[in-house]
Amino acid sequence: MTKYVLKRIVLMIFTFLIITTICFILIKLLPLPAIKQMGRDVSLIEKRREEMGYNKPIMVQYGLYWQHLLKGNLGLGEQMYVSLEVSDVILQKLPYTIVVNLYSFIISVPLGLLLGIYAALKKNTWKDHLISTLVIIFISVPSYVYAFLVQYLLCFKAGWFPLTIASQQEATLFSWKMFHSMLPAVISLGFGTVAGLTRFTRAELSEVLTGDYLLLARTKGLTKNQAIVRHALRNAMVPILPMILGEFVGIIGGSLIIESIFSIPGIGNLFVQSINLRDYNFFMADTVIYTLIGLVAGLVIDLSYGFIDPRIKMGAR
Repeated sequence: MTKYVLKRIVLMIFTFLIITTICFILIKLLPLPAIKQMGRDVSLIEKRREEMGYNKPIMVQYGLYWQHLLKGNLGLGEQMYVSLEVSDVILQKLPYTIVVNLYSFIISVPLGLLLGIYAALKKNTWKDHLISTLVIIFISVPSYVYAFLVQYLLCFKAGWFPLTIASQQEATLFSWKMFHSMLPAVISLGFGTVAGLTRFTRAELSEVLTGDYLLLARTKGLTKNQAIVRHALRNAMVPILPMILGEFVGIIGGSLIIESIFSIPGIGNLFVQSINLRDYNFFMADTVIYTLIGLVAGLVIDLSYGFIDPRIKMGAR
């Protein structure tokens, strides 16, 4: 196990370097916005760009970037949050991203598990067919489409929720008013997670329910419900639990657009703005964060199989 973990960590670092290098080169190939469009002091902007190494070759800039990154310096904002530390801005916005994704995860995972279990137990009935059809629809449609529908139907037409979340001046992060204003974004993020988890749970539990050992459990005197709870669900959870971790990572990735639609002041919205405004430092900082989340989550998901079921030996031949 130790050898496997070390091998995965080395591969993770190698992958991280490749992704960040490609992103750095691509963003640097984009032209900087013209100074006259910024409405600020030209000499001050040119001096700042000189200090940040923007006038040097790309590979020299890349070396300077890693020198600063290894020291914990993510740079200063140039096109957005001018002259503010990138790390300070991200730390201020990170809680909003965490909270909206956490709410979505807490609501969507139990719902997806319950629907998947119910569909498996009602296999080949009209209830199963209805759930499966809805799952296909929800998986096929991107999350931002749900966001526009939720915003139009629940916020604009019904008036149940505000169109955008409450500001920091109006409510604290964990207040009821903030949670109420975040619900449209939470619902939009949850559709895909519920659908994916429902489909996976149904498939795994349906396969387990046809196993010979389940028939043996019934012949030993267990009732149908006892056999399902004690044997079927426990065995089906082995591949399902790691998938739940993967769904959480998927929610975080999907929140990039959702945060922009609902004006959530999180790092996802910040990422989109940094691309539009071509702010190199904010773009690279968000790239580093999302890349690390994806790579670490992949490692945790693989290792979780061994913890959930000790019979699984990671890296064994």
